[in-house]
Amino acid sequence: MAENKMHRVAILADTHGLLRPEIKEVLKTCEVILHGGDINSQKILDGLREIAPVYVVRGNNDREWAAALEDELNITLFGVRICMVHNKKHRKTDLGSIDLFLYGHSHRYEEKTVDGVLHLNPGSCGPRRFRQPVTMAVLEIEEETGRWQVQKIDLTEGGGDRPIQGISEGSLRSVVETIIREMRAGHRVDAIAKKLGVDSGFVEQVCRICVTHPGVDAQGIVDKMEVSALFERKL
Repeated sequence: MAENKMHRVAILADTHGLLRPEIKEVLKTCEVILHGGDINSQKILDGLREIAPVYVVRGNNDREWAAALEDELNITLFGVRICMVHNKKHRKTDLGSIDLFLYGHSHRYEEKTVDGVLHLNPGSCGPRRFRQPVTMAVLEIEEETGRWQVQKIDLTEGGGDRPIQGISEGSLRSVVETIIREMRAGHRVDAIAKKLGVDSGFVEQVCRICVTHPGVDAQGIVDKMEVSALFERKL
């Protein structure tokens, strides 16, 4: 008897300009790719399309280049009815006829069933926000039976927390405030990192949040990045 074919659909979001090699390897095992927005560049989208057909929605950080992308998509793949948006608060579709509701934006993996509909945020597999894991998901669908399930994939690097180069717990907020001032003065990320003697990835994250969340202060940025937890190393 022939083996029941299993369809695999990759689900990712918030790549923010980074398509990791290990993510590409997972994508190569899938027939279709779903992206929940915040791609950040046409180059990343083109790279995904070289691997498999892509369905994508526009994220809040996808600027002029993404003007043609839809804010919400409703599709059926291998019998599974899917609604996809970037920010779940912006959904317009009634989920009554939907099997799977996909979204991104928060960078946090979430999987829960509400009124018979699976709500899924694959998390972020782009630049890591320090303590937050690097995750995506794969939807597996049996062709013969139509049964389906979601597999979480955690590709978190390093296996532990990294200290932030050049920053102590007491100086954290003041460093963030300085980075904000330097950014607003027009200085580049690498120049700010060199001047302050801190990790360039940290500077980049501060600048990105500052740009995408107008009005946020230094403490708000620290809270969003969850970097304060890096200093909690008590036994």
